[in-house]
Amino acid sequence: MPHSTILLTALLATLMATPALAQDAGGEPLFVTYRGTHGPGVGKHIVLISGDEEYRSEEALPQLGKILAKHHGFTCTVLFAIDPDTGEINPDKRDNIPGLESLADADLMVIATRFRDLPDDQMKHIVDYVNAGKPIIGLRTATHAFSFDKHTTYRHYSYNSRRWPGGFGKQILGETWVNHHGHHGRESARGIITPGMESHPINRGVKDGDIWGPSDVYGVHLPLPGDSQPVVMGQVLKGMNFDDEPVEGEKNDPMMPLAWTKTYESESGNKGRVFTSTLGAANDFVAEGSRRMLVNAVYWTLGMENEIPAQGTKVDLVGEYNPTNFSFGGYIKGLKPADHAWPKP
Repeated sequence: MPHSTILLTALLATLMATPALAQDAGGEPLFVTYRGTHGPGVGKHIVLISGDEEYRSEEALPQLGKILAKHHGFTCTVLFAIDPDTGEINPDKRDNIPGLESLADADLMVIATRFRDLPDDQMKHIVDYVNAGKPIIGLRTATHAFSFDKHTTYRHYSYNSRRWPGGFGKQILGETWVNHHGHHGRESARGIITPGMESHPINRGVKDGDIWGPSDVYGVHLPLPGDSQPVVMGQVLKGMNFDDEPVEGEKNDPMMPLAWTKTYESESGNKGRVFTSTLGAANDFVAEGSRRMLVNAVYWTLGMENEIPAQGTKVDLVGEYNPTNFSFGGYIKGLKPADHAWPKP
């Protein structure tokens, strides 16, 4: 067989084995990828899945992806809820997140969705990832990531499932939706290191008060299941400022966990590391300590905790970052994934 024919055959085989990439009608990708070139994360692929109506995960996760790529070398693919008619990012579109096939070669899934009702051909990629027992980070509304109404094959992943009590949130991340523990929109949250967890790798370079989020603390049922270990507690504050005083009384006695680690076991019997934080709104990322906790958690979930420096990971913001305040319907209209590209063309 001629050498050129052999090369052509090999190329075709490679193309056929590669999942089709999600594109709009003009051929533009419906996701964004940041490629790290130097750092401990080189060779590792992280898929970050946005898609919530309130907390602007479509802004938070691109910034997190840029930090992980630029400062740490990870290659990060960020996915969005997309309006199929326009190719624009629309967090209110609950049944379309193109690009989930990228989970096939992912080393870590970071998920920050809320009440998604994904079709089977998209949801299957998430289920396959979970069944493989790979690492997972769940942020904010990921405790109630799915709510299946139209699509029923994976209904047991719903936040209120009875077949799989609490669905993906409870079974995999450690908790489903319970309530707002702080007064939503009026009482922000300060991170307090869980006693005895000061030396945990996720808290490396983080001290009491560094972590802060205006998005408040979620309530959870205590104790958390299995081997769940709270690493940061959420102190409810009197207002929406970083240095506000804590409220008095039962909201802080006991405090609710703001972040925890655990091991999950999939339906296939495979086990993987999990980090969950009820922090995760785009404006929670303005606090350096909040970003450091999340980036440290990436290293921990990947089993790379020995790579976390004593002072914690580098978390400088990449590019301009002016997050939109959380609210329903408050997303910036007309943006496409390409608008989050970095470096800018």
